[in-house]
Amino acid sequence: MSSNELAEEESIVASGLALKPDDIPLATPLSWPIVDEDGALLREHGASIASEEERSFLFAHFKPRRKETTVAGATAAQPESEVPPPSSLSEMHLPIGALLGVRSLIGMGRPMHPARVIGFSPSQVLFITPPVANGKATPVEINENLDIVAIASQAVYRFTCTVEALGNNPFHYIVLSKPGAIRRLRERRSIRVRAHLAVRYGTEANEAWDGIGLADGVSSLGLSLSTTSALGRIGERLRLSFWVTSCEVETLIETRAVIRNLQADEKRPGLTAHGIEFDVLEPTMQTALKAFVFDRQDDVYIWNSLTRA
Repeated sequence: MSSNELAEEESIVASGLALKPDDIPLATPLSWPIVDEDGALLREHGASIASEEERSFLFAHFKPRRKETTVAGATAAQPESEVPPPSSLSEMHLPIGALLGVRSLIGMGRPMHPARVIGFSPSQVLFITPPVANGKATPVEINENLDIVAIASQAVYRFTCTVEALGNNPFHYIVLSKPGAIRRLRERRSIRVRAHLAVRYGTEANEAWDGIGLADGVSSLGLSLSTTSALGRIGERLRLSFWVTSCEVETLIETRAVIRNLQADEKRPGLTAHGIEFDVLEPTMQTALKAFVFDRQDDVYIWNSLTRA
């Protein structure tokens, strides 16, 4: 297993026909939804592309296709109640194969590296694969203390373990002590996954949408949004609208948000990257975003983002 394998995402060709710019009329309600090449919804049926600039941005950063069918929206869910952190390995309900982020407690500024759970013992000893960086196992030593983030089926946890043994038969593995200092992480600090979403934005001054941007990193509490120019200053507020898909269910996210940071987009010259924090989301939207994030939990971006406690 390598970091590249964890970051790999299957490319699913969306049903429908590839579009050309002239196929999409401006300021006219769409007769069909537009999706990206991976099936992500870019514009719903009945929406419109407001301007030539917006249409050009779509074709520059996405591969629009015509989708022939629509999918029903997500069902409403109740807000999550507060859950106390587990006190033991068994209470975390980690499955075999669960994804971990691992790093030494020495030098906490370093990124985490992915590993997998391969077994447990009745005494709560944990067996894992060696953490991997750039396709190679990262060295660990017996008695070394490790900082670990674990993605369970319903939550994300952080804890510490000590390396008790290193095995190499029939394959390389690590034996860890019973987890200690277990805590449940907040979503914003635990998972931020790669995405490729079209996001409409506007100001609070009016109800019109001013343009479209590209979100390439998403968590349940915010996103990274790239646009052709700065949308405001740090601390100013925006309105956002975008779609997320999980288990073939498409959900519209519409929310107000705050610009938390602002800088030139190093990956896309000419664009400006915004760090965006959402306002409190409706329960349906919060649930849909969490499902979207968990669907992509193997993305190595998680561990590269976890550089601070």
